[in-house]
Amino acid sequence: MEAKMHMKEWLIAQIDSGKYDGLRWEDERKSMFRIPWKHAAKKDYKEEEDAALFKAWAVYKGKFREGRDRADPTMWKTRLRCALNKSTDFREVPERNQLDISEPYKVYLIQQDGGSATPAESPETKDQVIHALSSPRSPAAVDQKESFHRTKEEVEPLADDLMREHMYCELTGGRTLNQSPARTTFLSPAFTVSDFRMQVTLLYQGQRVMKVTTSSPDGCFILQGGVPVGNERIYGPCTAQQLCFPSPGSMALPSWMAEAMNRLLCHLERGVLLWVAPDGVFIKRFCQGRVYWSGPMARHADRPNKLEREKTFKLLDVPAFLNDLRGCLQGKGPAPSYEIELCFGEEYPDPNVPKSRKLIMAKVVPLFAVELLERFNY
Repeated sequence: MEAKMHMKEWLIAQIDSGKYDGLRWEDERKSMFRIPWKHAAKKDYKEEEDAALFKAWAVYKGKFREGRDRADPTMWKTRLRCALNKSTDFREVPERNQLDISEPYKVYLIQQDGGSATPAESPETKDQVIHALSSPRSPAAVDQKESFHRTKEEVEPLADDLMREHMYCELTGGRTLNQSPARTTFLSPAFTVSDFRMQVTLLYQGQRVMKVTTSSPDGCFILQGGVPVGNERIYGPCTAQQLCFPSPGSMALPSWMAEAMNRLLCHLERGVLLWVAPDGVFIKRFCQGRVYWSGPMARHADRPNKLEREKTFKLLDVPAFLNDLRGCLQGKGPAPSYEIELCFGEEYPDPNVPKSRKLIMAKVVPLFAVELLERFNY
């Protein structure tokens, strides 16, 4: 069977084909392209023309079968937007968008180097698995067309024992599980994250009000209310798990605190999207309310770190985590940190106010990191 193209290759082919009205290059260097973005509510909207590209992507990904599935232009559009927003190969250029004209469009930049791990750009996502394990029998050596889903659903159970031994040998320089770690230099990236679960704990003034282990490979929304699937306001994966803030009215809270929380929750309607990818943990803020954070990649440890709205941030870097773990196994440093804290509506970290006094916080723990440290008794 012919191998499918990655999204970047597929989309470039569609632009060059000239089949879709409005889909064209924005510059001579072909570094940016224009994609038609007409809302279905417009009077002159024509599904056959205005949804053609979105439909083509759904067909290509096997999400729509002509003659068998019900046509859903809104969902087609949402799926393509999900893919664009989550891909490291593309970055939206909002200042070039034209959404209030008769033929509206968005502009995206093609990042030739696959993007970087800076907050302003979109880092690696689940559609792009990092390098395969060096062992020819390793699970990541499978066909990478659907690397994320196949690694998680088909390969992981079969290769669990092999992964443990191979990973340990690579991390420690060749020793097997019953030997002590060797003090040698790590040579190749032998571990690919295949556990995308997170443990998310919500806290109101330091008191736990919810603790959930996420199960969706597309991550989770933490938000007030819900985001209906297919709604135009969805900016992230449609199948992401939704964790809603508990109502302060359902808890025995002082009236002033409940009132303050309700005022804050009004601004968290669209929340944040968190997900684990093969090379890290990422977040994207959509809510109007400000969100601050601390964690392994936070710029400041003693003053606030703010998440900018609708920008993708990398909260934990898997290669850096593994490098720190190697150093720990070789006796060169402490166990790597992996816990992430989010603070909604209030600056954080705040040296003047303990976190137990913050109105709403979330603690996020990627379980692949917990498992790795437990395997090595840390």
